Amino acid sequence: MKLDSRDHTLLRLLQADSRMSNADLAEQVGMSASACWRRVRALEEAGIITHYGAVVDPKAAGLRFQAIVHVQLARHSEADLEAFIRAVSVRAEVVECYATTGQSDYQMRVLCRDIDAYNAFLEGFLFRLPAVASAQTNVVLREIKANRGVTP
Repeated sequence: MKLDSRDHTLLRLLQADSRMSNADLAEQVGMSASACWRRVRALEEAGIITHYGAVVDPKAAGLRFQAIVHVQLARHSEADLEAFIRAVSVRAEVVECYATTGQSDYQMRVLCRDIDAYNAFLEGFLFRLPAVASAQTNVVLREIKANRGVTP
């Protein structure tokens, strides 16, 4: 699907406020409500809009510890990789995980209540995964810019 300027505007507005009514969205984009609804539906069907949700402030939700964890695996067999990915995918503490190039195999952003909860995450979960060789933690001191949307 080729995106035009109206699509870009729709995406920007929906990323800023996914609860915006179709009528308000249509007015801001300069389209009829029915045309706007069809366009948003086309963006969803094309897989450009994958879901809608709320942005939660971690600190306000009681998650005051944030870290970037660099994980190196000892084994890279298909079974070990699948087991690692399955295990990490279901952990609430892991809010993002990326397979990367460089010294680490994976980069994870982890949120916990405090340092004790993070230590329990490491000792009770991460270090018990058979494929994990090591993990280096970088504690987030201050958030400078968080992803609040994509500009195609």
